[in-house]
Amino acid sequence: MSNVQEVLEQKMIKTISVLKEELGTVRAGRANPTLLDKVMVDYYGSPAPIKNLANISAPEPRTLLIAPFDPKTIADIEKAINNANLGMAPSNDGKAIRLSVPQLTEERRKELTKTVKKYGEDAKVAVRNERRDANDELKKLEKSGELSEDDLKKQLDQIQKKIDKSMKDIDDIVAAKEKDILEI
Repeated sequence: MSNVQEVLEQKMIKTISVLKEELGTVRAGRANPTLLDKVMVDYYGSPAPIKNLANISAPEPRTLLIAPFDPKTIADIEKAINNANLGMAPSNDGKAIRLSVPQLTEERRKELTKTVKKYGEDAKVAVRNERRDANDELKKLEKSGELSEDDLKKQLDQIQKKIDKSMKDIDDIVAAKEKDILEI
């Protein structure tokens, strides 16, 4: 396997990893600590991810429990959650914050599936761009004489097979997330 293919494979793995992270922040019907991954708290003047300031757990299917490491930050965390516009109102008992995850409406479920499809399409575009870069690199190697025409054709075919597999993986991941969202 050539160096170009190894780099391509690493980039595809990274793209799929990023897709999974993005889809983790899309709310399905259940409480999931990753819903708060993009929430940034103003911590002594600088933004910090909420997961760096508190332990986040899902003790019940529709509840998130946020237990700050420093009880003084509870007001800042609550403010950040309100500002994040997640559609959930935090309740503070002085030691921890509880977030009740409301049931999704049919309209909201359809909006979320569109968002999921957009993330999937963005990942596919990224994979196509990675394929283009890899193909261009191989064609440069062929022009410089480091690669024969037959080897170029073989490697282009191998790259296309990897791209097809990545596209199928992306479709499967997106379909699973859509199913999760549409599940009542």
